[in-house]
Amino acid sequence: MRLRRAVPADHDAIGAMTVAAYEPFLLGVEDGYRRQLRDAAGRDRDAELWVATPDDSDDILGNVTNCPAGSPWRELAGEGEGEFRMLAVSPAAQRQGVGQGLTEVVVQRCRDNGDRAIVLSSLEEMTGAHRIYARLGFERAPDLDWRPEPDVSLVAFRMEL
Repeated sequence: MRLRRAVPADHDAIGAMTVAAYEPFLLGVEDGYRRQLRDAAGRDRDAELWVATPDDSDDILGNVTNCPAGSPWRELAGEGEGEFRMLAVSPAAQRQGVGQGLTEVVVQRCRDNGDRAIVLSSLEEMTGAHRIYARLGFERAPDLDWRPEPDVSLVAFRMEL
């Protein structure tokens, strides 16, 4: 598996794959979050969009958005903290180390940036992602839990670097 920055030619595939990965968690076809998930070009422009591909092709196995300081995609991070969002793995590639590899890229990017911690929020139902975070040393941060919509409850995680 290769882990690399996204390029514009990847954007459509990333957007479609991200929506497919999140589909079980969306609130129907009218869920407004679907537009943000599909907006790979915007995430690539305003943050750092990373992808995982097979060694022998550019098929998108997964992606993650690293949100450095100044990125409008940040939701939780304070001064000296990194944040990432929208970790998504293709349904066909789940449970193969793709999510962990992408999370490790973000952890390293935050270390390289001099961040002292990383924060993120996740739907309560995304237990597979929560297992990845725990394996890598993230801990629950209930003081950062929040609700972006009345029917959406997000739980937060934090890792000290």
